[in-house]
Amino acid sequence: MYGNHVLLRSLNPLAVARGHDIADAVTIGGVSLSRGDILGAATSVAERISRAERLAVLATPSVKTVLAVVGALIAGVTVVPIPPDAGHAEREHMLRDSGAQAWLGEVPEDTAGLEVLPVRQHARSWHSYPDPHPSSIAFILYTSGTTGPPKGVLLSREAIAAGIDAVAQAWNWTSRDTVVHGLPLFHVHGLLLGVLGPLRVGSPLVHTGKPTPELYAAAKGTLYFGVPTVWSRIAADEASARALAHARLLVSGSAPLPVPVFEKLKELTGQAPIERYGMSETLITISTRSDGERRPGSVGLPVDGVETRIVSEAGETLPHDGESIGALQVRGPMLFAGYLNNPEATAKVFTEDGWFDTGDVAVIGPDGFHRIVGRASTDLIKTGGYRVGAGEIETVLLGDPSVDEVAVVGLPDDDLGQRIVAFVVGTGVEPSALIDLVANELSIHKRPREIRVVDSLPRNAMGKVQKKQLG
Repeated sequence: MYGNHVLLRSLNPLAVARGHDIADAVTIGGVSLSRGDILGAATSVAERISRAERLAVLATPSVKTVLAVVGALIAGVTVVPIPPDAGHAEREHMLRDSGAQAWLGEVPEDTAGLEVLPVRQHARSWHSYPDPHPSSIAFILYTSGTTGPPKGVLLSREAIAAGIDAVAQAWNWTSRDTVVHGLPLFHVHGLLLGVLGPLRVGSPLVHTGKPTPELYAAAKGTLYFGVPTVWSRIAADEASARALAHARLLVSGSAPLPVPVFEKLKELTGQAPIERYGMSETLITISTRSDGERRPGSVGLPVDGVETRIVSEAGETLPHDGESIGALQVRGPMLFAGYLNNPEATAKVFTEDGWFDTGDVAVIGPDGFHRIVGRASTDLIKTGGYRVGAGEIETVLLGDPSVDEVAVVGLPDDDLGQRIVAFVVGTGVEPSALIDLVANELSIHKRPREIRVVDSLPRNAMGKVQKKQLG
């Protein structure tokens, strides 16, 4: 057996490498590394960077990225993952704000004057390092930032460990699983859950490079991670979807999974997908369970150690009645340690009694199941004296066969305060029919006042619709 108990205590992902080896612990970029390979090469990285404090990693889906991240964890050096497609201004902000001292691993086109420390895949060292303190910062992850420059989210080793352990319990995730995904390695989903998760749990990882239906179908894993865009494409590719019937769990996150996609996956694969909720600041806090009900449109129940509540604009806690819409607040051991260099922003998102305000609005049912309505800033629409969630309107519209994608927003209106407008991507769209559909399925006041047919919706690197660009 591997030293999993040491791993669980310390977030040292290489503790599992001591004992018998696994030849294909990580497969990425067409290269497979055993646990011994990772241990030897990453410890070699740790030897060269042990005196550093913060290092930037160009987070390409590659062996070098994995070894850079694991080597930094061994050495207790904070990692600043930089998206490979980050623009010049955004990259400069991340490097300057984080105080990154050098690049580690892949060489960017523009080094911004920083030294590049190489990662050598075939180098080996067996030096032993003491575990850094659990509260030490392992990563600075930069949020996508919709109104200003990205904020650096400080994530401690103990928060990441707690987050991985909680979802492993919820999903019955063990070393018998093989994880498959093709997600970017600069966010919680692809990097922390998708790389550190398998290393911590002891399950092999297959990173497909890109998250295409064909590559997912060929990977032969048991636990698949994807964002809704990925699952929509798989659901539209019947052969690839049916090839996933052998999988144990299909997990969707980072944005709501459209109900029609949920139902199509269930039909083609024989199982309903797992949906979960989280963000950079909280990791995964809510999820449906591997052995529980998987309800379309719901992200399930709080994971182990997490508490949630919804509150009104006046700060009153709202009932779990399946009707009340309120600001979602959470607390638990996997929350971040604050925003780097921004105590004002940190103070703003925490309540006086210690709850983190997610910025999302939600409904909680009597059975504790959570339904995320969307962002408070863009998805809570106040129209004619009513509070309407954009998400429920989007769900109804996606049920029409003419609609492929949709984003519902509230635009300024002199009479209503905000009028409901739906931006629709589809074929043969009949606006009046879609308006009537919502009026009949939900209620008159929730119907869109306008349907705008567009070629595409603006999305960020993780596939999330950028609603503030619509209007």
